[in-house]
Amino acid sequence: MASLDHRLINLSLLLLLIWLFSTIPQSTHSMPPAPPVTCNATNCVLRNAYGTWGDRKDCWALSVVYPTTEEEIRAAVGQANQKKLKVKSVSAFSHTIPKLACPDENSLIISMAKYDSGIEIDAKGSTVTVDSGVSLRGLIDKVEEAGLSLVAAPYWEGVSIGGLISTGSHGSSWWGRGGAVHDHVVSVSLVVPAVASEGFAKVIRLDAKNPLFNAAKVSLGVLGVISKVTLALDMGSKRSITNVFNNDSHFEDEFVDLAKKHEFADIIWYPSRNTAVYRNDDRVPLNSSGDGINDFVGFQSDSALISSSVRWAEKALENAGNVNGKCTMAASVVAYKKLIANGLKNNNLIFTGYPIVGRQGRMQTSGSCLNTPPSRTLTTCAWDPRVKGLFFYETTAIFPASKFKDFILDVKKLRDLKPENFCGVDVYNGFLIRFIKASTAYLGQSQDSVVLDFNYYRADEASTPRMNQDVWEEVEQIAFFKYGAKPHWAKNRNVAFSGVQQKYPNFNKFIAAKKQLDPQNMFSSQWSDEIIFGNLPTKVDGCAMEGLCICSEDRHCNPSKGYLCKTGLVYKDARVCRNSPSSVA
Repeated sequence: MASLDHRLINLSLLLLLIWLFSTIPQSTHSMPPAPPVTCNATNCVLRNAYGTWGDRKDCWALSVVYPTTEEEIRAAVGQANQKKLKVKSVSAFSHTIPKLACPDENSLIISMAKYDSGIEIDAKGSTVTVDSGVSLRGLIDKVEEAGLSLVAAPYWEGVSIGGLISTGSHGSSWWGRGGAVHDHVVSVSLVVPAVASEGFAKVIRLDAKNPLFNAAKVSLGVLGVISKVTLALDMGSKRSITNVFNNDSHFEDEFVDLAKKHEFADIIWYPSRNTAVYRNDDRVPLNSSGDGINDFVGFQSDSALISSSVRWAEKALENAGNVNGKCTMAASVVAYKKLIANGLKNNNLIFTGYPIVGRQGRMQTSGSCLNTPPSRTLTTCAWDPRVKGLFFYETTAIFPASKFKDFILDVKKLRDLKPENFCGVDVYNGFLIRFIKASTAYLGQSQDSVVLDFNYYRADEASTPRMNQDVWEEVEQIAFFKYGAKPHWAKNRNVAFSGVQQKYPNFNKFIAAKKQLDPQNMFSSQWSDEIIFGNLPTKVDGCAMEGLCICSEDRHCNPSKGYLCKTGLVYKDARVCRNSPSSVA
């Protein structure tokens, strides 16, 4: 077995290095992501960009329409209202992980894929009004051309404007209006059901003078169809970024000072490497020297062969229970990302040294695997399900800043019991730590908050155990239950939403707004209700293996493969599926 482990480590490392160096620009062309909606002669199916929802079940609807104007959206909603159909709107990208956008079968899908051309800039008022289907990258480029800047944006640009504000997407900042895009919204237009005399649907425009505005800023798609969004802009500027690699001994005492000192600061924590990377990220004048870009290595195009091979290597390590192999991969990933500044490039070429200075719109977000014109199907985004590439969970927890230090200390206690158990998260992107400001949105953050994201391996089959899965379940439960963190609405496994309505002081105001705008629950579905109301379905055998429940009995795990329901190692109230090999017999 030792010989096999050694070969697996060497092979995995070789494949990983090939994958990492394959991100250097080549003369290949990307295969664009598959459309999220496909139809046959009788109905349509909606999938997300990862090809699999949390419960691995498809979402079916009767039909789909592709409006190109606000009036066509209104007409579609009106016709659905007449026919008593449910409605869900979806973007051209569908990168949401929970099933918020999933319709009931007796429903109509309204796709924003072709409603993506309207961008009206008011330079004097420093605002932009945009069709909800416009891509984040399309908006940023247009705004930059006008000498202005969109201050806040998520790090991934493969989203639509309507989709990103409705799910609370964000960058990182406690300064000014903050890092959440919805806090830069000046007004929003919704298409909602109406009475027959109004054509069964109407457009309403909401701004800060309207009490419904704070519900509409983060609407989760259940108040109506977002048709237009007006966002506040700043004057054009540049950003200067320097990544500082530190030992992680005291970063729980330093994150507040970092966020206050640097406008767009974040931290990447690699727990198995005892490393915390501080991003010193600040706005600088437009005439500052530098033409750098942010081309994050994880969002670059990968060879389909390499993506599938790296996935194969990780599966082999998982099947062999090879923790040392994961740690070898993690060490290589962290070292390589340090070498190339995680994809930051000086003057559009390569990384040559800090600081990297570039235009705001080129530094704040990335996603080059989406942007190469389709010609040959050689490269894709690494998670494209058509090439069986990377396949992972993403957990995102949002903490009040006052509770984040204690959470980190608990995770360090868990890490220190066996540091190699944390290598699996460092193979991806460690723990990404960002900052978002208190918001007036009913489903936003009621106080200045810290956001923690981490990705980790997901098995091809639902009942297949994962190496050290109890560790990630315990971290998840420490976050959401011990410290009451809120889940990001567009990410997470289902357990993160348990009791979520109790975590928002204004949740009842949001529900009251929903009853006013959508009294017949036209924009709700079984799936969105599960997420919004945090009601987990009845526990069944194996439900804890993919975060569909928290185990309370061994049968909720996988006893046949030695995974039993156990208490947490640090958080004793946690209930996790832990490998207990002696139980198999």
